[in-house]
Amino acid sequence: MHMNRREFLQLLAVAAASGMALDSKSALAGNAPANFYDVPRHGNVSFLHFTDCHAQLLPVWFREPNVNLGVGSSFGKAPHLVGQHLLKQYGIKPGSAEAHAFTYLDFAEAAKVYGKVGGFAHLKTLVDKMRAQRPGALLLDGGDTWQGSATSLWTNAQDMVDACIKLGVNVMTPHWEAMFGADRMMEIINNDFTKAGMDFVAQNVITNDFGDQVFKPYVMKEMNGVKVAIIGQAFPYTPIANPRYHVPDWSYGIRDDSMQKWVDEARAKGAQAVILLSHNGMDVDLKLATRVTGIDAIFGGHTHDGVPQPVKVKNAKGITLVTNAGSNGKFLGVMDFDVRGGKVQSYKYRLLPVFSNLLPADPEMDALIKKVRAPYESKLNEKLAVSDDFLYRRGNFNGTWDQLLVDALMEVKGADAAFSPGFRWGTTLLPGEDITMERLMDQTAITYPQTTLTNMTGETIKTIMEDVADNLFNADPYYQQGGDMVRVGGIEYTIDPTKKIGHRISNMTMKGKPVDASKTYIVAGWAPVAEGATGEPVWDVVASYLRDVKVIKGVKLNTPKIVGVGKNNPGIANYDGSYS
Repeated sequence: MHMNRREFLQLLAVAAASGMALDSKSALAGNAPANFYDVPRHGNVSFLHFTDCHAQLLPVWFREPNVNLGVGSSFGKAPHLVGQHLLKQYGIKPGSAEAHAFTYLDFAEAAKVYGKVGGFAHLKTLVDKMRAQRPGALLLDGGDTWQGSATSLWTNAQDMVDACIKLGVNVMTPHWEAMFGADRMMEIINNDFTKAGMDFVAQNVITNDFGDQVFKPYVMKEMNGVKVAIIGQAFPYTPIANPRYHVPDWSYGIRDDSMQKWVDEARAKGAQAVILLSHNGMDVDLKLATRVTGIDAIFGGHTHDGVPQPVKVKNAKGITLVTNAGSNGKFLGVMDFDVRGGKVQSYKYRLLPVFSNLLPADPEMDALIKKVRAPYESKLNEKLAVSDDFLYRRGNFNGTWDQLLVDALMEVKGADAAFSPGFRWGTTLLPGEDITMERLMDQTAITYPQTTLTNMTGETIKTIMEDVADNLFNADPYYQQGGDMVRVGGIEYTIDPTKKIGHRISNMTMKGKPVDASKTYIVAGWAPVAEGATGEPVWDVVASYLRDVKVIKGVKLNTPKIVGVGKNNPGIANYDGSYS
């Protein structure tokens, strides 16, 4: 059934007015109301925000997590709410378009009803629609934009740079961008960005030698007669979580002291609204908002949390609104401020899901995407296998996509066990879909893709797992590095996220026998952060496995037994392991 957009919206309106349930088997976007994207302007200062699109230019499937545990003071608070708990907290109707966008609930079924999300041609249409009602609105890009797809890797990020210029990005801050190397970053900023009038800001990146600012710490803009400042915050742990050799001369960190200095300077220069464009991760931003004063709102990224409304954080001088805008081009944050008498008087915020079925593709962006993909189409579309399983990544402990990667590594490399990084990027695949080279690259497209085979003692294996668990579950957010738990193949274990480092992991077994601290095991892995690693790229290893297997079915998810988190934890639902 084909209809134009006007007919489609009329049909939706008629259906909504008559209380009809639309036929869920049709390609209509379920029960999204016809006025889904009508967001009246509030006040006089507006920001549009997207983050962590991970180089996904086309619409995709992306499932939100069913495990997102909060520890310490974060327990049971945003962003650590999943499924029904999140719907209840924000008053979202179960089974609605928003319920599908913000949760994992009935994902495969709901995905068929609502269709794919994101895609830069659809995002462009939404951005333009919001801008048309908001003169002077600024579009902020929170980073992790140039990494996560085959075409971004193969074009050295140029496809994403061109797409962001066409999208109309005004200000950007980075994380994975640095993994193309400092020289490539500077080449893009000094050439493409400068020509397009785009600003690249990061107050917390300085040179190792003299501590000079590598990027502009902030920019001042004027909107409808109101001066605003946008401060940038790059991912503070870039040289720890990713290979340092890509940015050997730069030093990172949270640096909330210098942040305060830049906020005060911007205020002194007449900024009536101060915004932080952050790639800290939401828990870090929530803590930072208690310590740094004078920031009106934090537009956050890194942790991929789709949080429907800002968290209001009190500090010594007022309130800071903390937001996080999801990932994969799936959401656009729209923040409107009423700024009068030199300060923000009120605000309105919507985190809009980008449903590609409800937003026509912008023709110019569509043409650009087709053009950048054309040389690679045959390679991208190579069919490696069919998946009878539902393949997803996101979640604190494991996902079926990651399980597939560790299964392939163990099989091809002949290893006892395997580790795969707890990356949060990576698209979802519905049962029955082809696993193409493109979908495999969505999970693996990085500039350090080498696979490794290492002899490790049981003691070393435990130390590594404890270390990663501490990055995830340290009670102090400033010691958290954002990703999810390392994915483990071949080893069963128990985890207590509430314990201290060295005491979270227990009952490690391999093939039913306890892992012996002094025994040596062969462990496969990929994405080594040390310089000079050699090894076949992970996508080649997994592709050869998939070509042999042909059909993926019955992926057995290796998830730990979780203890210490309580029976009714709002950050956990439908867990495949067991927990208490």
